[in-house]
Amino acid sequence: METIARARLKWLLDPAVAIAVRLKLSPNFVTVLGFLLNVAAGVLIGFGYVVPGGLVMTFIAMPLDAVDGGLARATGRQTRFGAFADSVLDRFAEGALLAGLAALFAQRGDLLMILASFVALNGSFMVSYTRARAEGLGIECKVGIFSRFGRYLVLAVGLCFNLPEITVAALAVLTNITAIQRIVHVQKQLKTAP
Repeated sequence: METIARARLKWLLDPAVAIAVRLKLSPNFVTVLGFLLNVAAGVLIGFGYVVPGGLVMTFIAMPLDAVDGGLARATGRQTRFGAFADSVLDRFAEGALLAGLAALFAQRGDLLMILASFVALNGSFMVSYTRARAEGLGIECKVGIFSRFGRYLVLAVGLCFNLPEITVAALAVLTNITAIQRIVHVQKQLKTAP
């Protein structure tokens, strides 16, 4: 899903990368800035400013996250640590957004939605972990209905339209289905492996 999205948004991403190159920004700086803005979005959401938090995430933090890899390639500054840090900070950013939603529901005294936030967080992390663990075993594992781009798309739409309950419920269900799909995929691959 990410590959298709990047291809379709190339017309938007390429000029953004060119601007970052002209400003002499480092890819790691862009990665950290995107992460910090996602944390700020999570804090806004936690204090009840759902739509402003969603706008920060959607229109500032997400584009920065899409630019850092292109910037690294354009400037020849790709490093293994940069790729590692990008992936790790992506998980922290997603955790901050879901923690913000859990805090919002805590203020409202909505125990069911707090629980759903933790289920969504766990599912989100398991989607990433199953892929990482499979790749550690030498198995490509990009299968499943709900990749990272899908999660951010649901967050973007749900937060910008002030639908936090629907957003969290969708994430709780779809992330865990995707994790299960990846587990089944790895099991099948290992069964057929010599």
